[in-house]
Amino acid sequence: MNAHYSGPMRFQVLGPVIVRDETGEPVALRARHREVLARLILARRRVVPVGRLVDDLWDEPPADPVGAIRTFVAGLRRALEPDRAPRTPARLLVTEGPGYVLRAAPDAVDAWRFDDAVRAAAELPAAQALSRLTEALGWWHGFAYADFADSEWAWAERARLTEQRLLAVERRAAAQLATGAAAAAIPDLDVHVAEHPWREDAWQLLATALYGCGRQADALAVVGRARAMLAEQFGIDPGPRLRRLEQDLLLQAEHLDPGVTDPAERVWEQARAAYDSAVASRTRTRLESTAGLMRDLAVTGGGGLEAARRHRIAAVAAAEQTGDARLTARVIGIYDVPAIWTRSDDPASDRWLVTVAEKTIRRLPERDDADRARLLATIAVESRGALPTEYRADDGLRPLHAARAAEEIARRLRDPSLLAFALNGVFMQSFERAGMARQRDALGAEVLSVATGNNLFTYEVLGHLVRMQAHCALADLEGAQRHASAADAVARRYDLPLVTVFTDWFRALRTAETSDIRAAEAAYEAAAVPLDGAGMPGLHRGLLPLALLSLALRHRDTERIGSFDTGRDWGPYAPWVRPAVLAARGEIDGARTALRDIVSPPRDLLFEALWAVIAYAAIAVDDAPVMARAIAQLSPAAAETTAQSGLLGVGPVRGYLDELSTWARIAVPIHRRR
Repeated sequence: MNAHYSGPMRFQVLGPVIVRDETGEPVALRARHREVLARLILARRRVVPVGRLVDDLWDEPPADPVGAIRTFVAGLRRALEPDRAPRTPARLLVTEGPGYVLRAAPDAVDAWRFDDAVRAAAELPAAQALSRLTEALGWWHGFAYADFADSEWAWAERARLTEQRLLAVERRAAAQLATGAAAAAIPDLDVHVAEHPWREDAWQLLATALYGCGRQADALAVVGRARAMLAEQFGIDPGPRLRRLEQDLLLQAEHLDPGVTDPAERVWEQARAAYDSAVASRTRTRLESTAGLMRDLAVTGGGGLEAARRHRIAAVAAAEQTGDARLTARVIGIYDVPAIWTRSDDPASDRWLVTVAEKTIRRLPERDDADRARLLATIAVESRGALPTEYRADDGLRPLHAARAAEEIARRLRDPSLLAFALNGVFMQSFERAGMARQRDALGAEVLSVATGNNLFTYEVLGHLVRMQAHCALADLEGAQRHASAADAVARRYDLPLVTVFTDWFRALRTAETSDIRAAEAAYEAAAVPLDGAGMPGLHRGLLPLALLSLALRHRDTERIGSFDTGRDWGPYAPWVRPAVLAARGEIDGARTALRDIVSPPRDLLFEALWAVIAYAAIAVDDAPVMARAIAQLSPAAAETTAQSGLLGVGPVRGYLDELSTWARIAVPIHRRR
């Protein structure tokens, strides 16, 4: 099926809802037909279930609301595709799954074109942005969805589009200032501030335009007008940026000359001021925006990741205090930052977040499928590395079940970003047993396909890293290298500095596979340097010592293994490392004691490697029961290596299984005689 239908019809919702044919003439539609059409346009090429249409169209539905909807849709189809032959499938208004979707082309709806134009203008040089925004503002013919001002389903979208229009007006004025057309900006800005006096950014633009025309006194008078109007109508003082502008006007500050101002900094400051003035008192909007900003901050580097994690938790806590389940769901779910490492950076916060997500799901209306899927994906991602005994089974929200449920919803909704997030959750829960590299490779391939087809560049990186890990597990270092290089290329293009943490460690692993032990040690020590301040303690703690130990184990260098200090900071890996080091030192009793009650490592990317370390110790001290456990755990990965993490490995799994089976047959009778 085509993603959209490039038919002759054009749709207007920036004003009264109107459909025009190829000649530009309005198409006659009944009121209910126009409402159904408007509701489908609002969904922006996503399926609207019939039940949702019924809820949105009627406070008190008729006797057969579904039949009424079908009648409306049939009438709409005849009007929108008048030349379609009888009994041939519709191409524009399509029945799909539980409802209907309007497959209009992206440029067929004025609101969609307007969004695209405003978004594109932000990246254009000032002169081009001015032209683009002027054209886009000309598409407005009144209030958005003007026919349905009283319809609850339209409220949020009307408010959003109105805000977009006001922002476009201000960005157009900023472009006029940047291109030296300050005088042309003044009349429209004067009207704009009169109609929207709470928008401090507009006042600032007007004052700056006046100053740019040599009217310093008028510019100061405008700031005075803004101060008086804000106090009279809203009981507030001007914000800090407007107050700074007043001082700069008095001092004739150099930066007020557009020719010497950094354009990026100016746009950032104007956007920030516009946001501050528009949503100063809207707690819900602020919380959602904070979560979205933290999502973007998380990929900027170590400091950004740490701050994002901290402020995300604060935003979720604040949302939960409002008692609004939908708001809480949105604040939790908007943070869809891809996760590649299977050990938590902050276990306590993640457990709390999962608990809140589970509570929110129980309170969320059944029809909120997208929010529900994001909560389920969050549960799956944040429950990383959980053992089966740690699954929360009381309410059916076990992490793997949550991941699969999120995936099913995302596929049904055909939402690419939601599907990518859900697949990330599936990846985090793809460690039920050893030996699942091929399944994860297929998963990474799908993440890549979804991401590259929908400009989801952070998930494009995730797909490459997942496949890099899988190819390491399958002993295909050339394939892993291709994906590491591709991930680096995307990271350079979009300024994602944390990606190289994983690709540099992969290259150290490759050095370990192809060079002598000293070169490999140097490579790992160099790769570990960026981990300081990377904001990933779940990755950082104990990783370098474990990598150096893996080199000694790979080369079966007993002296080197025994030289490691058991008191060193091995991070979370200490319980599984200690028996191997003690055994290599000849401290057999201590190693046996350490092995006696050893628990399984977490089911994560280091599961096979840590079981191989345990196997080495068990063989060294003839511990038959632990050898039997190691055989049981490692057998599913017999055809793989222990390098599933893409960072370190201790050799092929088959070598450990062969050694274990040989020693187990000898050690078991001896163990029994004892």
